[in-house]
Amino acid sequence: MGKFNDITCFLFADPSFVSGAATAIDIGGTLVIYNQFRTTQEADFRAMASDWAAVGKDIQESVKKFEKEQECQ
Repeated sequence: MGKFNDITCFLFADPSFVSGAATAIDIGGTLVIYNQFRTTQEADFRAMASDWAAVGKDIQESVKKFEKEQECQ
């Protein structure tokens, strides 16, 4: 698994070692902050758009890999 990016992490802040260690002692859960949207429809739209962007990226990478394999044959 690679580094987190905007496609996979648009709902929460980028994780780090320091923030992870701090949440271990954050009993009240005050350090975990999520991005908020005005409506549930907006949140759903962003989530679906992010999902399809990830699918498109995977397809694009697969096509490039396939083309590279075909060049070697």
